[in-house]
Parts: sequence; structure tokens; C-alpha cells
Amino acid sequence: MEKKRFDVVVIGAGPGGYVAAIKAAQNGKSVALVEKSFLGGTCLNVGCIPTKTLLANAQVMHKIKKAEEYGITTGPVTFDFLKMKTRKDGVVEKIRKSLGGLLQANKIQIFNAKAEFLSPTEIKIAGEENCILEAENTIIATGSEPLDIPAFPCDHMRILNSTSTLELTELPKKLAIIGGGYIGCEFASLYAEFGVEVTILEALPSILALQGKSVGDALTRSFKKQGIDIQTNVFVEGIEHEGEGVSIKLKDREPLYADLALVAVGRKVSSKHLGLEKAGVKLGSKGEILVNDKLETNVPGIYAIGDVTGKFLLAHVASHQGIIAASNILGQDVHMHYNAVPAVIFTEPEIATVGMTLEEAKSEGYNATIGQFPFQALGKSIATIDTDGFAEIIIDKGTGQILGAQVVGHEASTLIAEMALAIHNELTVDCVADTIHAHPTVAEAWLEAALIANDAPIHMPPRRK
Repeated sequence: MEKKRFDVVVIGAGPGGYVAAIKAAQNGKSVALVEKSFLGGTCLNVGCIPTKTLLANAQVMHKIKKAEEYGITTGPVTFDFLKMKTRKDGVVEKIRKSLGGLLQANKIQIFNAKAEFLSPTEIKIAGEENCILEAENTIIATGSEPLDIPAFPCDHMRILNSTSTLELTELPKKLAIIGGGYIGCEFASLYAEFGVEVTILEALPSILALQGKSVGDALTRSFKKQGIDIQTNVFVEGIEHEGEGVSIKLKDREPLYADLALVAVGRKVSSKHLGLEKAGVKLGSKGEILVNDKLETNVPGIYAIGDVTGKFLLAHVASHQGIIAASNILGQDVHMHYNAVPAVIFTEPEIATVGMTLEEAKSEGYNATIGQFPFQALGKSIATIDTDGFAEIIIDKGTGQILGAQVVGHEASTLIAEMALAIHNELTVDCVADTIHAHPTVAEAWLEAALIANDAPIHMPPRRK
């Protein structure tokens, strides 16, 4: 079999893999990028981009429903979900094509094929081209996939996962979502906006349990106002086809009937069928590839980034890891830090977090306190009728260091960047309080939250002492 030699081989062309490939190529390395499916990975094809495209439609619908409050009268409002799905497909294809051009511009050789290690420096690829790639440095970026539960495996007809639900061309009347994490909540928000009767079944005591109590409670209140049924402390034992829909068997409860079930209970890393044992790469208990803070595996010259490392299953983390791994291959000594990883949940209202929750900060031994400012007291939010939600900052009382931040409400996805910058650079709450924030903007919520955390509120009553 023909052999081809490169300085770097990257396996997986998602937001981690293609970024690493570009970083290496721009610094003079010959790079091969191997992808068995589509360029862009999960994020572009069946994750971030398609879901946010559909959610953008929901945001428009949400605004139209409130038109009367702005003094705008509309006629009957209808929508075509098939057109929305078609638009989503078009957005994905446009970005994928652009990505292909970007990679070619960086002189990266793309192989549409499956990859399997034969040794630490040899990778067999099988697909449009069959050959062996040789390289002293390899970056594994094979991502993750939806977790399938043996008791109720997805058939992608009536029992869907986050990938197959994106292929729906018409809406169900009733949808049951198993899992109240960020994936389940985003789809609940999407479908509820278009009139679907949505029920969330969550095994834990709260939806969004990992995001902290204040965030979970806030979204619960909002979802209930939207008519979303949230059932917590529920254990799903099985899902069966019944009639034209599904019957969901619940432990110690009556069955729940719906047209479709969406299983959104998490994701699993994609590390199988790569021949990692032939390369000697060590795995963790969940199949994740074990790496250090330089993204090195136990085998010299082999790196792993993104979801397959099991660190943070977020596209932007994968991209940053890709830069770190490529930089180390280039001879630099750089390390990955996870203290300021922002995360966004594109529900209605939006949610964004970075750093620690109040509960986490206290459990870590910090003398933590919180400053929270409601959007109801913010001029810009009142003017735009976007008053649901709040911004909160968690600080250490002794040092004033900002430990974490959460925001629920309009533009949360944009607002969180300020706090990510502050936490990454280990700023204190005074740094935010002493910074002039433009008025009227929603970003003023951080200024007000910082003042409250410092027991010096301006636009809220003082705390009782």
C-alpha cells in the first residue's frame, strides 16, 4: 500500500481538528486532515450550527408574538417548518463549503476516509483514497456522539436523538424529551415556541442541575410560563411504539404518551475503531483519551483534543485545545487551563455561565458571596421588553477575586464574554465596578452585580445588615 509522509496528521475535521490543522500549516508544517464524514464535525453538521439556525427561527416567532406590546399589529402568523429545515440545511452547506476553501487555502491535504493506527507513527486510511500516512506527530480529534440507552435505543423514527431530530420536516403535537440538560432544554425551547406540547423527563431533582440552583430555578420558572411540563426525579424504564406514537414507561408512575420521544441524556466519546491499542494510547474508564495539560497522550508525538478527551464537550474548548496541541508540536511550551470556560444554552431566555457556581465555590473552601442584578431593574431591558432573567457574579469576600458568573436573559451568549475575560485574567470585582459601562446597555448588569457583590449597590436597595 502506498505511503505518504506528513509532518502532522489530524484525525477528525471538527472545530478542534481543523483549527489545529490550520495552526500547524500556517507555521510551515505539512498537514494531512482525515475526516470520515463531513468537514466541520458534529458542531457544524448536527450540533451547534443547525440547532442555532432553527432556534433563530424560534426567536423571530417569539418576538412576533410580543408585537402588540411594541404597538405593532400583525395579521395571522403562520410558519412552514419544512422551509425552516431547508434553510438550516442551506446554512450548514454554505459554512461547510467555506471551510473547505479555507483548508485548501492553507494547503492542507484532506482525506475523506476512516483512520486506523498501525503503529504510533503509521495510520491506515480507507475511503476515497486508500494509503498509509506516516507522521511523527498526530492529533486525534474524533469528537463524540449521542449516548444511546440500551433500555430504549433510538430507532430514529419515533425515538430520536439530537442528530435525527434535526431531520424532522414536520412537527409532532406532543413531544417527550428524556433528559433536562442543555441539549434537552434547547430542543424544548425550540419546539414549545412553535406550539408543540413538550414534556421534559429528568432523573435529577432539577433541570440544568450542573449549572447551579439559581440558573435551574430560573429556567424552570420560564419554561412553566411557556407551558412546558417539567417532571423531575423521574426514571424512564423503557419506550415502546404504541399506535401512532410512543408509550414511555416510568418507574412508579403512569406511562406517558407522546407522538415522538427525544432522548437527550448526554454524549459519549468516539474513540473506538481507531486502533489506539496498536499505538499504545491509554484510555480512561469512559473511553476518553487521557491527556496532560499540553494535550499529550502517554505516547510521544500523539495528541488528543476536543470531546474525545472527555474534558469539556464544547466546540470552543476543542478549538482552543487544537491551538495548544499544535503549538506544542511547533516546539512551544504552552498549557491548557479550564478555569474560565464559558458555556451557553440557547433557550428562551438564553443562559450563559463561566467559572464556578456559588455552590461550587463554597465547596472548594472559598468565602464566597454573590452579587445578583435582575434585568427587571435595567433600563435597556425595560425599553426592549426583555426583562426576564438576571446577571450574577460570585466572588471571594477576602480577595475580591471573581470566581464565576452566570447570566440568564436576553443576549446572555454575548454578555458572558466579559466575565470569561475577567476570570481568565484573575481580575477582582473592583476591576468590573471601576470600569465605565455604556448606558443604556444590558452589559450594565455586570457593573450593578459587581457593586452589589461589594455591598455598594446603586440601583438596588442596600442589603440589610
